[in-house]
Amino acid sequence: MTEKMRIGELALKAGVTPRTIRYYEDLGLLGPAERQGKGFRYYTELELARLRKIDALKGLGLSLEEISSIIDLFFEEPTMLRGKQKLLEILQTHLQETDEKIAALEQFREDLQANIARIQQYIEEVSNQ
Repeated sequence: MTEKMRIGELALKAGVTPRTIRYYEDLGLLGPAERQGKGFRYYTELELARLRKIDALKGLGLSLEEISSIIDLFFEEPTMLRGKQKLLEILQTHLQETDEKIAALEQFREDLQANIARIQQYIEEVSNQ
């Protein structure tokens, strides 16, 4: 039988807060918890694994929206191949966007340097008159 945990225990094991768990449930990243007895939420190792995968994906720079689009793929089959393929697509997109931002920043840096040089030259010319 699978060990069942209450939200506080799950949060402790996953390194998140109970509030985060509830938020992830609201976003659909975690399935609804099983309720027993006095309405307490109970979770299994599957939810713990999902929380750990969410944390790993966040560590790669994925947004919660992106994670939401692929999280289920990691739990559909043992190799996680579909999840990894989709993850690769997302990371390649992030890399392309990063390269574009770097190019824009390099251009901005060049523009700043040119403006600084032009203003310094003007100040020197006016000061030497």
